[in-house]
Amino acid sequence: MKYSDGFLDVVGNTPLIRLKGVSEETGCEILGKAEFLNPSGSVKDRAAKFIVLAAEAKGELGPGGTVVEGTAGNTGIGLAQICNARGYRCITVVPETQSPEKLDLLRALGAEVRTVPAVPYKDPNNFQKLAGRLASEMDNTIWANQFDNLANREAHIQTTGPEIWRDTDGKIDAFVSTSGTGGTISGTSIFLKSKNPNIVTVLADPTGTATWHYIKHGEAKVVGGGSISEGIGSTRITANFEGAPIDDAEMIPDQECVDMVYRLLYEDGLFLGGSSGINVAAAVRVAKTMGPGHTIVTLLCDSGGRYQSRLFNPDWLREKGLNPPRHPAMSV
Repeated sequence: MKYSDGFLDVVGNTPLIRLKGVSEETGCEILGKAEFLNPSGSVKDRAAKFIVLAAEAKGELGPGGTVVEGTAGNTGIGLAQICNARGYRCITVVPETQSPEKLDLLRALGAEVRTVPAVPYKDPNNFQKLAGRLASEMDNTIWANQFDNLANREAHIQTTGPEIWRDTDGKIDAFVSTSGTGGTISGTSIFLKSKNPNIVTVLADPTGTATWHYIKHGEAKVVGGGSISEGIGSTRITANFEGAPIDDAEMIPDQECVDMVYRLLYEDGLFLGGSSGINVAAAVRVAKTMGPGHTIVTLLCDSGGRYQSRLFNPDWLREKGLNPPRHPAMSV
């Protein structure tokens, strides 16, 4: 018999999908790593797994313990399912700006959800700082601290990077990724460049972040207004992001992201979230800069089901000043 040993055993080893439309447009092979196929539905399962296992290995989390995290959604969802599998309580501190689908799912998974106003990181009531204080007041409890806990980055050094290298047979010219905590792009880039330092790594950012300016000009400075994107973009340099071997950055405005999300749905049948739209839009820019014949890998971070009431709601998009794309087969 062949089987996986529980939830944690099926995290990772997601396939690469050739994105037909954008590959044909650019003359490059643009491949999306299907992170939405992780067991709780996003790339964040990887970090959640490594954070919990590292805490266990260090003796910081004992039987019946609690995991507390400040999260924009997907890491909390992964932690909630891992906590169920390992017998822990899960408490999530979530900015109230997150989609209702994510909040409902967290509660359905048994996590205790505490929504708080969305305020900048410098504010003492920022959701991450509130989570840290809450964990410090409880026994047998860890603060997952995904932004500055290097177990996050290690997850991608040990899994995401090696999987991409293996599945491309090392024939990869560029890697493109968004950044929220910084763990995914940092860890994956560290591994890939250890195999071939000529692989170009590119940050894909929404507007209103400091990381784009940091990569382009060496200074963390917020550029542009806010974005509809959830869980990505940062106004500070996290411990996971610091020192990441990133060569360049692309900033993708909301309309370009929305257009790509719908294009991936209508051309490739892929129902994805906004971070995937930003990733693929940036990958197209990179492909056009590099020229035909190159292989670019990016991440398809999570499913569009977590954003149905927003990203796939034409009225909501119009309220945000965005144009919802039409299906090409529909009459004008």
